[in-house]
Amino acid sequence: MSRKIKVKFTNFECNLLINGMNEFRNMLLAEGLPTEDVDELLLKLIDVYEKQGVILCRVL
Repeated sequence: MSRKIKVKFTNFECNLLINGMNEFRNMLLAEGLPTEDVDELLLKLIDVYEKQGVILCRVL
């Protein structure tokens, strides 16, 4: 049985997470690798952050 934990990120942590994902995306683009999965996750993170002001994640 897995244990679920909710994690709430502060504004600083949200910005760090989004900027880190964007840097990773830029690195993939520079290497000519596909970015579709990273794009999708990045858009979801930005959308949730803009709507709620925080990002809540459930860790399994």
